[in-house]
Amino acid sequence: MIDAIKRNWRVGLLVVAVLGATIVLFTPMFAPDPGAEGIGNGTDTGSADGITNLQFGLDLDGGTRIRAPLVGYTATDVGFQGDDPATVASNVAGELPNTTSTSVNAELRDPAEGGTGAVEVTDANVSETEFTAAIEAAGYAYDGVRPGVTEETLEATIEVIEGKINEAGLSGGSVREIVDANGRSFVLIEVPGEDRNDVEELIAERGTVRIDIFIPNDGNGTRNRAVVTQDDFENVGTASRSDGGGSYVPVSIVDTAPAGEPTPAQQLQQAISQANQQAGNPGTDGWKCAANPADRGKCIDDYTQSEEPRLLLVVNDRVVNDFGMDGGLLQSMVQGTWANDPGFRLTTGAGEDSFQRAQQISINLRAGALPAELGDGSSSYISPTQGEQFKTYSLITGILSVFAVAGMVFLRYREPKVALPMVVTALTEVYTLLGFAALLGYPLDLAVIAGFIAVVGTGVDDLVIIADEVMSEGDVSSKTVFDSRFRRAFWVIGAAAATTIIAMSPLMVLSLGDLSGFAIFTILGVLIGVLVTRPAYGDILRMLLTDR
Repeated sequence: MIDAIKRNWRVGLLVVAVLGATIVLFTPMFAPDPGAEGIGNGTDTGSADGITNLQFGLDLDGGTRIRAPLVGYTATDVGFQGDDPATVASNVAGELPNTTSTSVNAELRDPAEGGTGAVEVTDANVSETEFTAAIEAAGYAYDGVRPGVTEETLEATIEVIEGKINEAGLSGGSVREIVDANGRSFVLIEVPGEDRNDVEELIAERGTVRIDIFIPNDGNGTRNRAVVTQDDFENVGTASRSDGGGSYVPVSIVDTAPAGEPTPAQQLQQAISQANQQAGNPGTDGWKCAANPADRGKCIDDYTQSEEPRLLLVVNDRVVNDFGMDGGLLQSMVQGTWANDPGFRLTTGAGEDSFQRAQQISINLRAGALPAELGDGSSSYISPTQGEQFKTYSLITGILSVFAVAGMVFLRYREPKVALPMVVTALTEVYTLLGFAALLGYPLDLAVIAGFIAVVGTGVDDLVIIADEVMSEGDVSSKTVFDSRFRRAFWVIGAAAATTIIAMSPLMVLSLGDLSGFAIFTILGVLIGVLVTRPAYGDILRMLLTDR
């Protein structure tokens, strides 16, 4: 018994793979959590089936898919000539009529030799010709201009949309970047079970944002609310890196108002000066946070414990960030000169996660407004009823393909001991692949189903090669003869598998939407076949055909 198991250990490996797939497919331990992050969430949108732990994508479950580029142009390798990114963006915006610095961003890439980086415009009314003319008029040299926005703006846009979907409680939704064959980036939004108009309205929706001032008073702090409101922001830049390694978000306040009325910048300046006076004039070194001695002097998260005033960023009536103030900035406000050039930076230090925190602050300041608009693209809606039909048709197609393959195999060999193990082995390959899909949390869509059908076809092809090679030269009752012929067949199968993997790899690596799922599961199926099911079929065939 032990010797037989050792000789046929490949069959045992196949049994273990089937048992593992069964556990993953049906036990509650591997049931997907609603909205949980996983491989599936980064790749497609999915919801779990009630019987198994499989998840289904929009094609089989219904929902909305929107694919669109971001509006804008980006100039690359722009020479900053020693100017900081905010100055570069302001100078370029000044050369664009009817365009504010809100729609122009600059990102420093290399600080050497005066600095080089990228400059983008996100105003849909600005053409490429106007943009290039503005950069040249501002006195900056550049390498070229391409459609689209910078990677930072793209990431910020994806984060904003993801936040909207999560806050709306739409579990299973996903947002990601895809790249077409020409290298142009698109944003792909997929939300299961939701109407297209509802999703588009959700994306366009904005929340409320304001800045309050917290004023400490011996443990009885007060808040001066709405010193800056949503309409008072002239420009909210994207997260940027400073020369010293820190990160920041550039912000500017509107400095115009009807005749006889103070500007929003002047109102903020006055509110800061009054708060500083009410707090007892903490000093010229600015407003500092309350340090936590137990955490290496880092700021205490609770702003109410601060002994000096704090600026509070409030989004949808919830405090999401609090800030101190640099001494120089504070003095310029107290002295009344800041409103002449009402800009400042919200900094996040120089830690490892400082840039990510700066990105989140930029998103919070926008309160749901996208850093760049979605351009003309494509959108589709699949109703849940239609999704159920696709699911049924996919199941019928799979069953028909199995019967068709089984029928051709039986017609070819007319020997059940050769054909039946071939069909059963091919089915176990698909079953194991379903287990992998459940384990990875990868939602099944029509492209993945096509990959499964391709796996059945290529799998049976390989099994036919094994059977033909083993039986092509007559009787094979000797195990030695069988092993020799099987090795020859396996070399052919291995070469074919390598060719398939190489051919499919670009589709798997590139962000090509549904084609990625097809490629991933075709490659997984080939690997499972070469490593598990083909060797197991060889052992089964050897047991049935040899007697010595």
